[in-house]
Amino acid sequence: MRTYRHLDTITGFFIAVLLISNIASTKILTLGPFTFDGGTLVFPLSYIFGDILTEVYGYGRSRKVIWLGFLSAALMSATFAIVGALPPASDWELQDAYMSILGQTPRIVLASLIAYWAGSFSNSFVMAKMKLLTQGRWLWTRTIGSTLVGQLIDTALFVAIAFTGTVPNAVLWAIVVSNYVFKCGMEAVLTPVTYAVVNWLKRQEHEDFYDTETDYNPFRLRGAR
Repeated sequence: MRTYRHLDTITGFFIAVLLISNIASTKILTLGPFTFDGGTLVFPLSYIFGDILTEVYGYGRSRKVIWLGFLSAALMSATFAIVGALPPASDWELQDAYMSILGQTPRIVLASLIAYWAGSFSNSFVMAKMKLLTQGRWLWTRTIGSTLVGQLIDTALFVAIAFTGTVPNAVLWAIVVSNYVFKCGMEAVLTPVTYAVVNWLKRQEHEDFYDTETDYNPFRLRGAR
């Protein structure tokens, strides 16, 4: 097995963005014509890191990082739930504030985990397949193309599972459209940055992985590239 100088760093940033966005998503905000949860401001970066991982290191290594992110998010949510359920100290008066921000309902947690898992694996799969199809050319087509697919699945699943029946349908659709447009737009705007990071990493790592013989089963980790 090869060792890489920067794979751990990219993995750390990927998981950090995921966890931060999950906490920030507890607030719904309006910015210009867009209505979305606060996590949308940073969550698109997780897809950019996902694109970088798949493009440079391949689907197999990206798959491991996606699972690490999933388990980290699950652990964070479980910790918040346990801490919230434990009785507060008699002189601590912030229990209601804690629960309003970090006391996420099981429905929100379930929506977040399912949407992240499905969207991230869809993004990585499309990215790897398009790299083979384009023979490594036109990086922008696969970074944007994979994001269009992954973010659609992620956004639709999260909003449908988390908010259906709790907010008016008009607000529901506004959140879906605003999230999707904003996330995909950020991916497009940051394409030059993605190019620069990918090219730098390929030179640093001496790696430009093509998934020609990869097993794309998302549940296979042992012995998978």
